[in-house]
Amino acid sequence: MMVRKHILAAAMITALSSVLAVGVTLPAAASEIKIVVNGAAITDYDISKRAAFLKLQHKKGNLTQQARDELTNDALKRQELKRLNLLVSDNEVNDAYTRFATNNKMTLNQLNGVLDKSGVTPQHFKEYIRMQMSWGRALATRNRTQGGTRVSEQDAVQRMLKDGGKKPVSTEYQLQQVIFVVPANNRGILAKRRGEANAMRGRFSGCQTTRDIAKGTLDVTVRDLGKFVEQELPPEWSKLVISTPVGHATTTLDTDKGVEFLGVCATRQVSDDRVARLVFSQEATAAAGDGKPDASAEAVDKKYLEELRSKAKIVTE
Repeated sequence: MMVRKHILAAAMITALSSVLAVGVTLPAAASEIKIVVNGAAITDYDISKRAAFLKLQHKKGNLTQQARDELTNDALKRQELKRLNLLVSDNEVNDAYTRFATNNKMTLNQLNGVLDKSGVTPQHFKEYIRMQMSWGRALATRNRTQGGTRVSEQDAVQRMLKDGGKKPVSTEYQLQQVIFVVPANNRGILAKRRGEANAMRGRFSGCQTTRDIAKGTLDVTVRDLGKFVEQELPPEWSKLVISTPVGHATTTLDTDKGVEFLGVCATRQVSDDRVARLVFSQEATAAAGDGKPDASAEAVDKKYLEELRSKAKIVTE
């Protein structure tokens, strides 16, 4: 135990040094560092905010330990997302935060007040939104390219130069996920839930009204997924999303969570370096015939985190 405390102390010094070097504001003096992930500190203040958020979600069990686990995973994800340059912008996070308030019939001030009163704070919730949106993109990209041919940034530039500097264009989709939850120990109700999901699909008329439609129906989860270009779409959803007009919902799919469908909130055409690499990678994979089956999003998520953990230096008190 004494050795672990010495290790944690050394890791804390490293974390504090890196924070001071980049001029980031440190938590209040009363905060204590409880976990260090590759030099990134997680304090008891951070843990208390996540535990409060879990309580707000009516989670059960040891919320402090769940908060520690989630924040450790978030630290690993954030470091990987920075490496991949996939962290969503403040504007996208603020837009999603505003949509959340609107969809729940609240003003921003009211939402801020609820979060402050519950001990979560708006900033913590916004960072949670950022991680959810960003990690979804990372998983989609990994799921799509896993086992395939990846085109480097340099190769993409050479390809574009051959095409006279022209960048490929792709469609970006803003999506919303609706899950009719079916517990793993009660799959017998799957057909009933599928009927309920299809009934709600028939009433779907845009992402702004989804939560109103879902009111009164038990065990329905509505999530704003953010934006994905066509090449990032999970393979099981890709054809369904592409064939669905804006303001409509895809057909349903049975998943391990229950019965799901996606709402297509908006689309637009995009063209940038990231899109170019995705498009060229997809074309190279198809040309090479690397048609390996794609793993489920859950399996990819689990494997991805296991890989990051295996390479990480995590010290806990």
